[in-house]
Amino acid sequence: MWTFLISLVVLVLGYLLYGTLVERVFGIDKNAQTPAITKQDGVDYVPMASWRIFLVQFLNIAGLGPIFGAIMGIFFGPAAFLWIVFGTIFAGGVHDYLSGMMSIRKGGASLPEIVGGELGKGIQVFIRVLSLLLLILLTTTFLSGPATLLQGLAPLHSMPFREMSIPIVWVLIIFAYYTLATVVPVDKIIGRFYPIFGGILLFMGLGIMVVMLGGHSSEMPELSDGLYNRQTNGLPLFPMMFVSIACGAISGFHGTQSPLMARCVTNERQGRWIFYGAMVAEGALALIWAAAAGTFFADPEQGLYGIDGLQAFAAQHKGENIAALVVDKVSRSWLGTVGGILAVLGVIFAPITSGDTALRSARLIVADFLHLDQRPIGKRLMIALPLFACVFGMVFVDFNIVWRYFSWTNQTLAAFTLWAGAVFLYKQSRRESWGFLIALLPAVFMTMVSVSYIFLAPEGFHLAPAYWWIGYAAAALTTLSCLLGFLFWMRKHNEASEVKHTK
Repeated sequence: MWTFLISLVVLVLGYLLYGTLVERVFGIDKNAQTPAITKQDGVDYVPMASWRIFLVQFLNIAGLGPIFGAIMGIFFGPAAFLWIVFGTIFAGGVHDYLSGMMSIRKGGASLPEIVGGELGKGIQVFIRVLSLLLLILLTTTFLSGPATLLQGLAPLHSMPFREMSIPIVWVLIIFAYYTLATVVPVDKIIGRFYPIFGGILLFMGLGIMVVMLGGHSSEMPELSDGLYNRQTNGLPLFPMMFVSIACGAISGFHGTQSPLMARCVTNERQGRWIFYGAMVAEGALALIWAAAAGTFFADPEQGLYGIDGLQAFAAQHKGENIAALVVDKVSRSWLGTVGGILAVLGVIFAPITSGDTALRSARLIVADFLHLDQRPIGKRLMIALPLFACVFGMVFVDFNIVWRYFSWTNQTLAAFTLWAGAVFLYKQSRRESWGFLIALLPAVFMTMVSVSYIFLAPEGFHLAPAYWWIGYAAAALTTLSCLLGFLFWMRKHNEASEVKHTK
């Protein structure tokens, strides 16, 4: 219990203290007009109340990420708590704040335009491709899962395809909704109804926490249990845990979502509450579900304590969606009938809402690249329909394959966003200022994570344990090269600034 409670307190302190530092380093201008005011178009640039933007941002970046990711992450052991807490404060919160605030400063620009503006045209093209790939993969995962669950609740016609059964009717129904939500003005569906779903997701997590602390506190995992790897699949804790827990610590997907709400923010001082604050709320939700999964299956009479009980449950349901089963069992058992309803709402509707905002982000990325005015609905559909076709085609690819590549793409994009944030902060700071380190340090760490993952993961080179050192060495060399490149750029930037100053 103490590990969980202290972790929550540290998260709150992180928002109050480190979040304030990040805001100060960025240097907000309370008097500056935001794109929501200067570019108001009634479609994507629409001023909204800050509390409403916060809940939409929270729902957009959350979906199932802080629930499913945290549940799969606790399999590694109590070390998951440390990554959720410190990842949220020093990496995820910084990442989300910078991607949102840099978008505001750049007129509501999408993530590829933000990153490309700092790292160069070549990187910009790469990030456009990487972002669109990420969003298509994410929408596919957040379409297939809910469609399958809905098929179980209300069976409709399905389509046999190879070894899979595609719930095609539910897929088409969700697609119809995606079409509507992606092209209509942001305040008509997203701004009006998504705060409700965001509130439900928070309320569900709060209910789980109250029951857990009230009747199961003695069974909760503690750091004193040991930080060693509890996984039984033979994969190392680093970097696997740092990719498994993405949305609860840091996620590149968030960088594609922050510009959506950046186009609705009416004052820069709202940024810490909306961008950094929503990430902290997501980290708290991830903590709750990691602790719940590690607590619920404890059975002292059988000699199963905390995470050992979860491992035993997973072994009994090998090949199934363990995270979804955990959510269902925990919610129904601890929250009763209401919990069952909330579980359905959370597991089905939360990913659907993240799926359509992912497609909306993809539409805006393409629109920014092609310089297409998005006020005419015909031009919105002209971009959205090909994106829908790509997602529909991916539905026929094995879900597990899609999810694995989404995970790696997600963290790689986060690393690029942090490097861009470091460049942005350095350019606007005085030479003697070290504020840019708030982005540089997590950028270095996430580069190490992303590169080593592709060498060690089953969907990558899948090096045998005896050769893991090759993956770690390659990751270290890549990270060092990026760091040296940054230092070289710093010197060139300083020289150019001195020349400009002397003229």
